[in-house]
Amino acid sequence: MTNAVHIKNLDFSYKGSSQKLINNLSLHIQKGDRFGIFGPNGAGKTTLMNLVTGLLPYSSGSIQLLGNEIKSNRNKIKKFFGFVPQDFSFYQELSPAENMEFFGAWAGLNKQQIQQRIDELLTILSLTHVRNTPVKNFSGGMKRRVNLAIAVMHEPEILFLDEPTVGVDVQTRYAIIGYLKSLNEKGTTLVYTSHHLKEAEDLCNTVAMIDEGNIIVHDSLKNLLKDYKQDGLEGLFLNLTGRAYRD
Repeated sequence: MTNAVHIKNLDFSYKGSSQKLINNLSLHIQKGDRFGIFGPNGAGKTTLMNLVTGLLPYSSGSIQLLGNEIKSNRNKIKKFFGFVPQDFSFYQELSPAENMEFFGAWAGLNKQQIQQRIDELLTILSLTHVRNTPVKNFSGGMKRRVNLAIAVMHEPEILFLDEPTVGVDVQTRYAIIGYLKSLNEKGTTLVYTSHHLKEAEDLCNTVAMIDEGNIIVHDSLKNLLKDYKQDGLEGLFLNLTGRAYRD
């Protein structure tokens, strides 16, 4: 099966620092997968997300999206993926429609495509009634849905999600996870990280655990639960990363 993401021998540390945040990491994510990356605080999850989406440059190793090396295909690969970061990635003074119009144009959509996607996504994510309201007035859950709408405006083949439901209520979390599953059923590869392990267990069918910049396990969730004699992702997480505090 085709790899959506292929990482090989990736190293990363910030300039001037001797500490490696990513340590000779290799990982492949198959096209069409619902893939979860988990680990304790400081393990390297967000750093890895920022590397595979091109937000951080890398000098050692390789990252390919659908067979295209990020470093040499930056303009091409931005059409392949969407990214829902932990922090809100929109303009607070603009409305959902205005934000989506801006980011849709940045992704290369024409005016007709932009308006069609705005109408579709506002309906799907229950934001039609606030279409023209400045986002700064929204609840946290509504802002999360705007974040998601922006990321999928151009119907990306790969969707990276870094804590996409943090701070939302149960109903919003349920709706977002349901929508992500529906995207996956249509062929979108999901690459997801979160501290909500019950949510992750429901969404992800393949899992990698990362600690101190290293992949410590990578397999189907079903196989890992069986191999480590655990009945859920939370138990597996504690078994592999320990119970001590992480700062």
